[in-house]
Amino acid sequence: MTRQVVLDTETTGLEWKKGNRIVEIGCIELLQRQPSGRQFHRYLNPDREMEPGAVQVTGLTTEFLADKPRFAQVAEELLAFIDGAELIIHNAAFDVGFLDHELGLLAAGHARIGERCAVLDTLVLARERFPGQRNSLDALCQRLQVDNSGRTVHGALLDAELLADVYLRMTAGQGDLGLEIASPQATRASAAIAQAVHPRRVLRANTQELAHHHERLARIGKASGGNTLWAEDAVG
Repeated sequence: MTRQVVLDTETTGLEWKKGNRIVEIGCIELLQRQPSGRQFHRYLNPDREMEPGAVQVTGLTTEFLADKPRFAQVAEELLAFIDGAELIIHNAAFDVGFLDHELGLLAAGHARIGERCAVLDTLVLARERFPGQRNSLDALCQRLQVDNSGRTVHGALLDAELLADVYLRMTAGQGDLGLEIASPQATRASAAIAQAVHPRRVLRANTQELAHHHERLARIGKASGGNTLWAEDAVG
């Protein structure tokens, strides 16, 4: 069974090399490209001040985070949640860099994220699919018609939820290039995703439109000697 985890983090600043830390982690589990309902979400006490820019972007303050657990207290639970999964991350180098830094600060030796999980960077994927365009999460939401109206600030769990939707829409219809025959369940799942991305609209003619249609068919029939290919059941 294909297991993926869509992951996002929020931090005290932009560079872990300058001592910045993770303050929020949000993860959404996908099984066979469908949300399973399982998630991992924690706010963290970074043991340092939030940078002003980070406060503005996330809405998180040092005071709010003061009573939250530290990364070391949630690390094993996080690793159990992501181990063996393919991680789906937007601008993966940023999040993976911070996670590896946090793991490196722990007393016990922990394998780096790339040694535990495969990582798919949706920013790289978006740049390949939409070259020369803006490919931020907000831009992708707008392009792929994902509702991000509730994203007034960056939040790890909300952004993971949005990214899961963006990822599924960007990759809808893609499958393995092998010769395996898809199971009925997988076929139905792919069809459901495709329908969600490109819903079918059925437009039916009203009475006035039908009357105009039949009048036009009559004129065409008269001009062509009485026969037309559309005389019957032309409008469904």
